[in-house]
Amino acid sequence: MHRNYNIVDNKKLTEREMEVLQYVIKGYTNREISNILMITHHTVKAHVASIIKKMGVRNRVEITVTAIEQGLISNHLRDLERP
Repeated sequence: MHRNYNIVDNKKLTEREMEVLQYVIKGYTNREISNILMITHHTVKAHVASIIKKMGVRNRVEITVTAIEQGLISNHLRDLERP
């Protein structure tokens, strides 16, 4: 079952975008995220661009701030501790 997460103006993040979002928030690079999720870094870059557009922000820092403000970073973060 696919879930969508409301962001801005009823735009939704896909499950994969939420996965990428959680790693972006933790400070992972696109290459690191691609290695973890076993997808190309170009695909990660596309997901990040989609997240930026859907959230109505300009960069990764604003992604994190908006995610915090909207309560999108939850218990998932505990599982994503950086080594």
